[in-house]
Amino acid sequence: MTGGEPGRLRFNILGTLEGWAGRTRLQFGGAIQERVLVTLLFEPGRIVPVTRLVDAAWDEEPPSSAEHQVRKAVSELRRRIPGGAGVVVTDGPGYRVELGDGSLDLDEFAQLLSAARVAVAEGRTADAVATLRQALALWRGPVMDGRGGRVVDLAATAWEERRLTATEQYFELRMAQGEAAELVGDLRDLVSRHPLRETLRGHLMLALYRSGRGAEALEEYAAARRALVEELGIEPGARLARLHEDILREDPGLGPPPAGPRPATATGPGPADRAVCTLPYDVTDFTGRDGELRLLLEKAREPGGAGTRIIALDGMGGSGKTTLAVRAAHLLAEHYPDGQLFIDLRGFTPGEQPLHPAVALESLLRSLAVPDEQIPEETEARTALWRMTVARRRVLILLDNAADPRQVIPLLPASSGCLVLITSRGRLVDLDGAEWIGLGMLTARESAALLAETLGAARTEAEPDAVAELGELCGRLPLALRIAAARLRNRPRWTVAHLVERLRHETRRLEELSTGRRSVTATLELSYQALSASGRAGFRLLGRHPGAEIDVWSAAALMGTTVREAEDLLEHLLDAHMVQQHTLGLYSFHDLVRSFALSLPGDDTGDGTPAARLLPYYLGATEAACEVLFPDRLRVESGVAVPPAGQLPELRTAAQAMDWFDREYHTIQLVIDREGDAADPACVVHLARNLSFYLYSRSKPDEQLALGITGVRAARRLGDRRLLCLSLNNLGVAEWRAGRFRDGIESVSEALRIARALGDAVGEAMSVGRLGLLHLDTGELAEAVRDLERAVVLRRESGYTTGEVDSWANLSSAYRRLGRHREAVEAAEEALRINRRLGVRDKERLILNDLAAGLIGLGEHERALAVLDAALAPGDETRAAENHALALALSAEARQLLGDDERALRDARRAREMVGRSGVRLRASEIENIVGRVHRRSGDPTTALRLHRRALDQATSLGYRAEILAALTGLAEAEEDLGDEEAASTHRERARALAAELGIGEHRAE
Repeated sequence: MTGGEPGRLRFNILGTLEGWAGRTRLQFGGAIQERVLVTLLFEPGRIVPVTRLVDAAWDEEPPSSAEHQVRKAVSELRRRIPGGAGVVVTDGPGYRVELGDGSLDLDEFAQLLSAARVAVAEGRTADAVATLRQALALWRGPVMDGRGGRVVDLAATAWEERRLTATEQYFELRMAQGEAAELVGDLRDLVSRHPLRETLRGHLMLALYRSGRGAEALEEYAAARRALVEELGIEPGARLARLHEDILREDPGLGPPPAGPRPATATGPGPADRAVCTLPYDVTDFTGRDGELRLLLEKAREPGGAGTRIIALDGMGGSGKTTLAVRAAHLLAEHYPDGQLFIDLRGFTPGEQPLHPAVALESLLRSLAVPDEQIPEETEARTALWRMTVARRRVLILLDNAADPRQVIPLLPASSGCLVLITSRGRLVDLDGAEWIGLGMLTARESAALLAETLGAARTEAEPDAVAELGELCGRLPLALRIAAARLRNRPRWTVAHLVERLRHETRRLEELSTGRRSVTATLELSYQALSASGRAGFRLLGRHPGAEIDVWSAAALMGTTVREAEDLLEHLLDAHMVQQHTLGLYSFHDLVRSFALSLPGDDTGDGTPAARLLPYYLGATEAACEVLFPDRLRVESGVAVPPAGQLPELRTAAQAMDWFDREYHTIQLVIDREGDAADPACVVHLARNLSFYLYSRSKPDEQLALGITGVRAARRLGDRRLLCLSLNNLGVAEWRAGRFRDGIESVSEALRIARALGDAVGEAMSVGRLGLLHLDTGELAEAVRDLERAVVLRRESGYTTGEVDSWANLSSAYRRLGRHREAVEAAEEALRINRRLGVRDKERLILNDLAAGLIGLGEHERALAVLDAALAPGDETRAAENHALALALSAEARQLLGDDERALRDARRAREMVGRSGVRLRASEIENIVGRVHRRSGDPTTALRLHRRALDQATSLGYRAEILAALTGLAEAEEDLGDEEAASTHRERARALAAELGIGEHRAE
């Protein structure tokens, strides 16, 4: 029960703790308040001493202020509960709760058990069964969902035993009414969770025997004996052993009770008038789905319209639709006094065809005691009789496992007083008037709670990390979680971690998630077989898509269809819950569904592997994205046939193109990596080049390096020397950004030799410029200046103007390192002039940084700050974020030199934070040195010392000699400020020696 009369209080502790004031759910505060409240609720009307409440609130040693905190918790409860002062009452040494009738599920449970005992004593078996069903439905899980602590758990133990005893009596009475086969499934589930309960095991053995399954009944006895011997070291009790012997002897006394007139009950004189309930047993360990259950109940209790209210649950196989619907049906039963009916339509039942509407109608009519001779043969006539029979009645009907609307529509009553609950794997879109609730995966918390309920809190609390991973490996799918729990229960020596290790192997995961008759594979197979032949083929192909999410364009490329056809199939799979959609336009597989798809026998895709279809598509899409994002790049024809524009995503703006790259780049890398050397090398070369532009702009140096190596390997395999030259140059840039300068020099030197051999002027200019950049950061400044000055001339002669901008900018850095600040400023100004003529916005911040650094070297701090303000103008700070960080660091230095220490330190802090997030170590040491100088000038040499040491370590690991020199200089100045002249002298001597090596005449701090 989750709500009731306006303002009426209701507390539920048989599961998660709930408090309701009418339909408003109460919030009690933290764990202390909840444990105090539950301890009081266990003894309504009785005084509970404060000392016991302290024990309940703290499992471990309570704090010295414990009693005070309990009193505060009581005060908080009174504030949060309407009329709380009259509910939680101070009485002598403690507190007590005063509740009205029907205000506590625990009291209601006890009263129903008492009523059931009276009914049994008076021979009213049917009434006793109905009362016990109602009592057991109150349990939503262990008290407080197993999180009540030691004292609460001890208090709950006796009630848990009463629940199990009531469950055993419930099944015993149902068998006394003649039921057998229909009880087997529920009894198996209970026995799997309580394998040492001999009474439950006996009920299952008897139900199997009466269903003509004597061999299985004997197997259950053997399983019980193994469990008892292994767990407790004892043999089965006399009663279970006697039942075993009777089954072996086929004792006639084990047969079903004799048929006879069913006894009248207190609700009416005869079967036709008595309310009928055919709902399945409500599982006692129902866990999770709180939000969906609440929504379902709210929809069911809303004021009705003119017709029958229909609420339908859809979700993939194994998502717990039936369990949730049954739980809701039991909770709503009191509102439908004329009957609660259940029928399995077998839309997805292994080995069976979906139930024909005529057969379903016959079963429903018989449930309402309509004589066989009055049931017509034709479906239409049965529908009319059905609707006439339930007219003006309040009946709840649960139609489980529906296949399609044609199966359901004839079963819908016309009465406005009825409620129909439907479960289906796919959303039955043609079912007018239905309110749909989709079931996704459980949350991580719900998965852990379900495992705790089914395995036991002690076992899950002992391995919390393994339990969390088990939930993820099961895809947080209820069926998979229950199967995993059943395997662990049946193998008491297994740890959770052992099962996790077995499930980590994706190829065998589905095999592991199988026990008895339940299997994730079998559940998914039914949904798969329900697809059309083309749908199954598309599903198999999509399962081989490497992306975590799939858009319609890549799906079309993979399947060889139009985009519209791919979207139609994906939407059909979405309706069937074979794929998921977390973002509009993007589709994904549940982990277990993908494993299932990959386990299916593949077809000949017609034109090779998935990569053979995906790589040309991704090449076309990256070309389109690069045209928007990097319009100044060198154009190189790929010679690869790519899909036409209509088969590619629309990437018209920089935001669209960058968002597409952000989403797809990892998938492209996976396609290339999985295909390896079997992929089309031309495709790989050009894809690697396109991705390198993106990875550079997103500051991902390690991934850029890995892709650069892949591109070079593909170019060598292709045998195209011009493309090899280009790929080696791109690899050289990646190696420079990763701080692998010597590797970069080797790669670019090879590229230069190839370019000169081919007479490739553009390639030669590019290679010479790259060598200058690499020599600059290795500290070979004379070589750097020579190469960069030569690169300016070569790039101008070759017409590669964009490359000329890069060379001027790098030349500015080289001049500045040599202390030639005026030339550094002039070179940066030339780079800026050319770049603005070309209109390449992305490069401007880097050039402005070079210009500002030169101006600071000249002492023109105000002008430098103006330049940096332009560099820091609003824009996309995520593109080459390390350049934005450098602008902030330089701004901090300029501001400090102009006397603004406060703003300087703020900019310095932001610079370090940003470069730390970027992952570009090359820039980090430079920024650490600048920020170190800022802190020293602000009077904090200790922080400066720490920062210069970090910069020295980073620069030394990279061989970044220019920044090693800056770090040594900074360390000398910081040590001097701290009064350690010896350390300062050591650092200064090292700096002088290095400056001489670098060709810097008289070294001075930058």
